[in-house]
Amino acid sequence: MVKELIIDSTPDKGVTIALLQDKQLVELNKEQADNNFAVGDIYLGRIKKIMPGLNAAFVDVGYEKDAFLHYLDLGPQVQSLLKLTRIVKNGSYQEKLLNSLKLEKDIDKAGKISDILSRNVLLPVQIAKEPISTKGPRLSSDLSIAGRFVVLVPFSSAVSISKRIKGSAERNRLKKIVESIKPPNFGVIIRTVSEGKGVDELEKDLLDLISKWELFTKRLKSVEPAQKVLGEMDRASTILRDILTDEFTHIHVNDYALYEEVKSYVQEISPDLEKIVKLYKHKEPIFDHFGVEKQIKAAFGKTVNLQGGAYLVIEHTEALHVVDVNSGNRIASKENQEENALLVNKEAAKEIARQLRLRDMGGIVVIDFIDMHKPANRKELYGFLKECMANDRAKHTILPPSKFGLVQITRQRVRPEMSVVTNEKCPACGGTGEIRSSIVLLDDIESNLSYILQEQNEKGITLCVHPYIGAYIKSGLFSIRLKWFFKYGKWIKVKTVSSYHLTQFRFFNSKDEEIKL
Repeated sequence: MVKELIIDSTPDKGVTIALLQDKQLVELNKEQADNNFAVGDIYLGRIKKIMPGLNAAFVDVGYEKDAFLHYLDLGPQVQSLLKLTRIVKNGSYQEKLLNSLKLEKDIDKAGKISDILSRNVLLPVQIAKEPISTKGPRLSSDLSIAGRFVVLVPFSSAVSISKRIKGSAERNRLKKIVESIKPPNFGVIIRTVSEGKGVDELEKDLLDLISKWELFTKRLKSVEPAQKVLGEMDRASTILRDILTDEFTHIHVNDYALYEEVKSYVQEISPDLEKIVKLYKHKEPIFDHFGVEKQIKAAFGKTVNLQGGAYLVIEHTEALHVVDVNSGNRIASKENQEENALLVNKEAAKEIARQLRLRDMGGIVVIDFIDMHKPANRKELYGFLKECMANDRAKHTILPPSKFGLVQITRQRVRPEMSVVTNEKCPACGGTGEIRSSIVLLDDIESNLSYILQEQNEKGITLCVHPYIGAYIKSGLFSIRLKWFFKYGKWIKVKTVSSYHLTQFRFFNSKDEEIKL
């Protein structure tokens, strides 16, 4: 599988990152220039309100709406975090790590938030979900700092390993390495990409995370409430950190400053891949050059066409997403109806897995596949859908088909769904659905022509119109253009432009400059 990353940076729209697998668009990420509440950012929050009924608190982190912090997101060692915050703010904590800090007892899993927090208490919190729709950010005080190979978890001592690393020998090797290099009072999560890595690579990654923690404690002393203490990396670097492998062949960037940043980061985390980072220098927009823009327009929207005539209808609501699979004009030739339904459903399952990643659809997704009567076929489809979803980095759960033939998926949602407007405003009507009456079009043209010739005294006039209108103006022995010649004493050059809509016209002077009317 060949992977490419296309990064489009513009001053007004921020950074858009497209991930291609075998030239097919599978992920699209946008980072707005003013996005101050990205997943992973750590803020010094101030508790504004305790809600005993929800067992939660609302926290001021500088967003227009207070962020939400549930009791279950406090983390077992929240008391140690509160203790650290108090002594750092008082100036009595001189260490950079947690060597001498006596940890507090874990909080009760079934406890009440009012027993832990109160109004105006300062608590470092991490963005777990970005602001979505009318909701503010979702927070967690169970802090963690993610690296390429490991994740650093303060106030813990556990070393856990990704479930995707299967071999027991490899799991034991990694665990022994990390336990020998991690500092006290810090836990570590070993990520999937750590498999096969040596001590030097893991230790370097861990030391980078430790230096970030030291920066966090340094800033915590002086930062004001509701301000950011430690920021997550930008989206481009975050994606590279999480998915960069030897399968990547090209990373194209159209902005020089971002190119240098990406190249430097790739050199740091994977020096062998530095040469694949390329600066895009063509005049054509980068997404147009690599065919990304066309794929975006085809993939987003209510209807998504599949090969062979089948198609998906995707509807979005506040509570869930619904996907309907239709066979369209696909006709079974040799296959019977049941086998044909299975083929269409498997084709749809592959595209649905891509659409979930591409649009970053989260929450509940309900899929209405074409009915199949054989249990073996339903089981095969369920297994195939799980295979297609295996590469999805978002946490998800897939339920077997219900008795109505519906498949339900829950997928982690941590940021707003990717939405791309695929419809364009009609240039003829401006979106109103109405255009000027064709019977008065020539009157409009002649009225403007009269003004240009008699009032502005322009010479060498060229009239650009749609081919149909041009043919009408020039046709016949006594054409409309000939009548204009006798009326105004000047010959009007008529040029047809196929890209014009039917009622569009423009005038140009002898210097080929448009005459503004």
